[in-house]
This record gives sequence, C-alpha cells and structure tokens, in this order.
Amino acid sequence: MGQGQVLSRGDWLRALAVVVIWGLNFVVMKVGLKGLSPMLLGALRFAAASLPFLLFVRMPTLPWRYVAGYGLAQGLGQFGFLFWGLQLGMTAGMASVVMQMQAFFTLLLAAPLLGERARGWQWLGLVVALGGLAMIGMAHGEGPGQMTLIGFVLTASAAFMWAVSNVVVRFATRHGSYEPFNFIVWSSVFPILPFLGLALWSEGWTQIVHEVQGLDVGAVLSVLYLALLATLLAYTMWTRLLQRHPAGRVTPFSLLVPVVGLAAAGVVFGEVPLPLQWAGTGAVLLGLVINQTGSWVAARWARQPVVKA
Repeated sequence: MGQGQVLSRGDWLRALAVVVIWGLNFVVMKVGLKGLSPMLLGALRFAAASLPFLLFVRMPTLPWRYVAGYGLAQGLGQFGFLFWGLQLGMTAGMASVVMQMQAFFTLLLAAPLLGERARGWQWLGLVVALGGLAMIGMAHGEGPGQMTLIGFVLTASAAFMWAVSNVVVRFATRHGSYEPFNFIVWSSVFPILPFLGLALWSEGWTQIVHEVQGLDVGAVLSVLYLALLATLLAYTMWTRLLQRHPAGRVTPFSLLVPVVGLAAAGVVFGEVPLPLQWAGTGAVLLGLVINQTGSWVAARWARQPVVKA
C-alpha cells in the first residue's frame, strides 16, 4: 500500500487535471439533463465508459468484491443519489459544494477502517477549506434557500458514497497492485443495470425510448464527456493517487472542484462570483496549502534546535 507523504510533480499534475475535469462536470451534466432523465443519463454514462472497452481491457487482478463494490459505491451510489437529489430540489451550485463533504467523510472512515490517522494539520486544513465551501454555498447566485431538505440529504448521501468508494480503493490497494484504468472500466459495468432499472421504474419504457430517439448533439457530447473524461480518465488518475498516497492526503484536492465549477459557470452561463464567493475561494486554497505543506512545516519545526535558558 502506498504511503508516500510527498506528492511528486506528476501527482500534482494528475490531481489538478482531475479537479479541472470534475469542476466542469456540473456544467456538462446540466447540458445533458436537458434531454435525458437523471437515471438514463447515469446508465448511458457507465455503458459508454465500459462496454466498448471490455474486449480490449483485461479484467483487474483483484477479487470481484472490490470491483463490484467500487462500481456500486462510486457509480450507482454516488451518482444515483446525486442525480436524484438534483431532481428533487438540490441546486447545481450547492450540489458542487455539498459533494465535497466526501473529504470529511473519508477522513472519518479512513481512521477506523484503514488505520490511517489524520494529522492535526490535515484536520485544520480541512476545517479551513470547509469554511470556504460554506461561504461559497451561502453566496451562490441561485440562493441556498431554494435547496430542499431532501435534496440536501440525498446529495450528502452521494458524498458519503464517494467516501466509501475511496476506502474501497485503499482496501483494494492492500490486496495487491492493479491497473487503475482496467479497474475503472470493469467496475463501470456494475451500475448499468441498476440505473436502467431505476429509469424504467421512474420514467417508463415509452419515455426512455423517446429520450434515446431524441438524442441531440449536446446530450451525446455530455455522455461522452462524462464517460471518457469524468469517469475513465479522471477516476483512473484519482485511483492512481489513492494507490500511492493515504486517502486523507488525496481527497482534499476535491475541495478545489467548486472553485473550477464557479469559474466554468461564469463563462458558460454568465454567472459572476460575489465577493463572499471570492473569499470562500481563498479559504479553500488556504486549506489545501495547509493540508499539503503541514508535514513539511512540522518536520522543519522538529529540526529547530532547542535553546536552553
């Protein structure tokens, strides 16, 4: 199991690439949901991320419980709850904020399940970043008052399932080495049928056929982005980071996702960040700096000579 305490330049580039891809995710998702129901979008996303590659990608050298567990937690659990929450009153901007609760949930789960004890500076950085996310959420243009309680609960559940998938990756890493891309492709098979079942239950066969027949360019491009970039590429890089470093070291990078999301919404939809949102962005960046440099500061402090009176 990787326990590296220092991220290499390549690790930083992977983490930042994931942040950008996932930050754009909500804009792309909003475009896709204009022509597709949430559950059908989920089914098409994971079908496109897995079925075309099964004949060319070897099965991961892991017990199937890890592959299935990750696919159901990350695919059906995370995105099922997220899409459902968006349908029942969670605003897109608040969803991008609430989803980052996964970093907090991961730290809580990693200690008892993985024995990965978070350091004091990691908790401090997380608290500072969560404060920034709260400021971003309170100042969102659509207004947090429009967020329904059920929408919030479902989105928080999605964040929890994301944390569960992070823990599954760490358990799988303990079992042995494996290729993240193969892992993501094969795990993406498992959410397809449950998503289709939920689509049939909520929409009906006639509506599903109508939506598929009416696919436009925007919906197709959204599915491809969500499948190839947000799922295969981003989650492959994310899994690689979790293989190399403790979960509490990696997951705080996701706190930057709403920062990118706000910028993307400004460019695509003309949303202009408010002063409180800029302050929240600064707090998120400060929290990440604390989390990533805390070990270096502590080591430097420990090497300081003790001056006796």
